[in-house]
Amino acid sequence: MYGVCGCCGALRPRYKRLVDNIFPEDPEDGLVKANMEKLTFYALSAPEKLDRIGAYLSERLSRDVARHRYGYVCIAMEALDQLLMACHCQSINLFVESFLKMVRKLLESDKPSLQILGTNSFVKFANIEEDTPSYHRSYDFFVSRFSEMCHSGYEDPDIRTKIRMAGIKGLQGVVRKTVNDELQANIWDPQHMDKIVPSLLFNLQSGERTESRSPSPLQASEKEKESPVELTERCFRELLGRAAYGNIKNAVTPVLMHLDNHSLWEGKTFAVRCFKIIMYSIQSQHSHLVIQQLLGHLDANSKNSATVRAGIVEVLLEAAAIAASGSVGPTVLEVFNTLLRQLRLSVDYELTGSYDGSTNIGTKIIKAHEERQLQEAVIRTIGSFANTLPTYQRSEVMLFIMGKIPVPGIHLTLPSSDSGPEGTRMIQVMLLKSLVQVTAGFQTTNMLTALPSSFLEPLLSFSLTEDPEVRLLVLQILLSLIDRHENRPKFANMSSISDISVLKLKVDKCSRQDNLFMKKHGQQLYRHIYLGCKEESSGREHYETLFALLGLLSVELANEEVVVDLIRLALALQDLALSTDEALPVYNRCAVHALVAAYLNLICQLTTVPAFCQHIHEVIEVRQKESPYLLPEAVFVDSPKLHSSLDKVEGSVLFLQSKITESLGGSGYNTERLATPYVPQYTDEDRLSKRKSIGETISLQVEVESRNSPEKEERTPAEEITFETLKNAIVDSVGMEEQERERRRQVVEKFQKAPFEEIAAHCGARATQLQSKLNQIFEITIRPPPSPSGTISSGYGQSQSRSVPIYEMKFPDLCVY
Repeated sequence: MYGVCGCCGALRPRYKRLVDNIFPEDPEDGLVKANMEKLTFYALSAPEKLDRIGAYLSERLSRDVARHRYGYVCIAMEALDQLLMACHCQSINLFVESFLKMVRKLLESDKPSLQILGTNSFVKFANIEEDTPSYHRSYDFFVSRFSEMCHSGYEDPDIRTKIRMAGIKGLQGVVRKTVNDELQANIWDPQHMDKIVPSLLFNLQSGERTESRSPSPLQASEKEKESPVELTERCFRELLGRAAYGNIKNAVTPVLMHLDNHSLWEGKTFAVRCFKIIMYSIQSQHSHLVIQQLLGHLDANSKNSATVRAGIVEVLLEAAAIAASGSVGPTVLEVFNTLLRQLRLSVDYELTGSYDGSTNIGTKIIKAHEERQLQEAVIRTIGSFANTLPTYQRSEVMLFIMGKIPVPGIHLTLPSSDSGPEGTRMIQVMLLKSLVQVTAGFQTTNMLTALPSSFLEPLLSFSLTEDPEVRLLVLQILLSLIDRHENRPKFANMSSISDISVLKLKVDKCSRQDNLFMKKHGQQLYRHIYLGCKEESSGREHYETLFALLGLLSVELANEEVVVDLIRLALALQDLALSTDEALPVYNRCAVHALVAAYLNLICQLTTVPAFCQHIHEVIEVRQKESPYLLPEAVFVDSPKLHSSLDKVEGSVLFLQSKITESLGGSGYNTERLATPYVPQYTDEDRLSKRKSIGETISLQVEVESRNSPEKEERTPAEEITFETLKNAIVDSVGMEEQERERRRQVVEKFQKAPFEEIAAHCGARATQLQSKLNQIFEITIRPPPSPSGTISSGYGQSQSRSVPIYEMKFPDLCVY
């Protein structure tokens, strides 16, 4: 019997005998290494037999799996692995097909150990660089199976973790094997990315819930010691790092869908972490693509809850901070347009109480505090984006935002029709807050180009509104724009200190561009400071900000002419506080006195004119003894100590224009200009100086200004134009159009139906009238000549002028050329 078997065994092909010999009688003994070496040598010597060796090994493995002889299964897979590592001939493709067939058989098994074994073999295969391409190999099954393993719900937590980690490694292997092979099915197709990315995010999220944050995957000492979270993050980074320009969208879209489906925007933490991984992993030049996808997703969720939108905005904020300069990409203004649109929608939602503008039963209830949080997040994000832009682009963004701010009485088409006057005011405030963020840290060497009139004039016009919050925001924006040496924090506390050297102010010589800027816009700035102090609704913050603005103008943009104008302005403010015509409250009058004292104390020490400093310090000392309520230390505190009446403010407690002019005249300052009291220059802008809201009637004052003196105001009686006047004008214009249309119809009808004689007589009369007019003109233009033509004496002894045409006149030779 044994002889017959031995005889049949001898007739079997050699490759089968070599394969059979690697399997020991007891599978626990493991692979027979000596025979494995013989099989490897045979495969290398006869590479055309590789496909048959692979097919036979596959047949044996399938039989062993079916018979639950798992020891032999492990030996077969080990043999396959060694053959794969050793052979790189052109016929390796057919062997690989057998290998993948066996791996697939293991992955389809219910035994976790076999699934892990198959995955490990596949990962080894994925790390092999093949010499020849494969045209027909498919990895669709492996993507699906590994993704399924990533979501394993096995009862034993340890085995479940091993299965999930095997799935992650398998996906990593598929990506490595296919991402650089153009002949393979594109792994970046949505059908594959929709399985791979959610599987990775699921493990990233589940690990985050169960474990604390581990060290960076790059610091892990052993792969085996990695947790699923670390392995997932490493795999996710590798996937994104391999993404080319055209594949970013397919890689990011499943992330957005996963965060939507599992309501992960609201928590913010996981969403922010995901996009931090994305932004740090992709190539820096592709950052703007991720930003654009987030902006598009924000628009798509514009009617979702405020917490979801706030989560997306928070992610945008982090992404913009990570991305390199220029990450916003080619569509800079579109980014800001999207964010401003979300800001506007949020204001509408907050005021109307619903996402569709109706109050029907069943609409979502909107929580005002959530919308406010969203608005603050959008404003911070706008600032974050602006910080990544160069100066010239930031100037464009500032102009763009300014153009979006609704101006009552000018912008008749407001962003929202549902929110009403309060909505207009809120949008103004939100957009000005956005400008505060954009202008923070703004640095420019040329103020004229960075702050054109098209930006500065609309901005300053908002400082004339009655809304104190709007005025304060405008002042903060001006401070950010003017402060180029970080002097602003040094003016935070208004005081009358005797030595300003402790402030450590940075003062540079005023450049030519700065001089031009102040020559062009200086009077505007002075006027707005003056009018800002006149506002009854101005509070402590307003006066402190106005002092900082005066201080920055003195330090950043002041030449001798500007210093003189600023001193005149300060003295005019003192006169304003003394005047009883303006009916300012006691606090405001004391605040203006304190502001003037603090500023003159600053400017006198900056000019370093001893006589000027002496006068200012003397007045301050008198005030400290007799009238402390006129100094900033007593006014700008939580509980200001004010006097009941300011009627007795006079004499030594006031700064005298005559003494200041005398002291500065000796140092070369323009005494004539110093002696001229400052009067604010009024412009057409004052027509809108008391804007309240779009719902109220706005009276426009049509004024004729004196152009002779730029600082003296001469007004003619103004014509008041109200809503009724405008309405009547529109109605009258419509009536006139109707009359003109009827007149034309009658003329056409007359020429069509009237007799020829009547038409001829009418035209003849018109021709006669025209000729008479021409004769009158000729009579006027052809005047009697001067002496060359002489005069004609009439028969009655009177001289009569003779009308001589110009071409008949005789001129002296010197007059002809």
